[in-house]
Amino acid sequence: MSKTPKKEELSFEEGLEKLEALVEEMESGDLPLEKLLIKYESGSELVKKCEAKLKEAELKIEKLRNANAENPEFEDFDPDSE
Repeated sequence: MSKTPKKEELSFEEGLEKLEALVEEMESGDLPLEKLLIKYESGSELVKKCEAKLKEAELKIEKLRNANAENPEFEDFDPDSE
């Protein structure tokens, strides 16, 4: 059984770039309604993917924060080093 190769996942930044391009194209006023709806659907999917990436990043940060709370490391603050 051969597996179909999985589509490469977009990074958050790539998703945002594509979304911005879609919005610009949609706002141009040059698209017929059918194409506008297709672009809207694509944009909705991109938004979902970007939101999922953000949620994943938030969960990772929360895990790191919790791990650091259990074993905090303190450093002396030196305002001159900033």
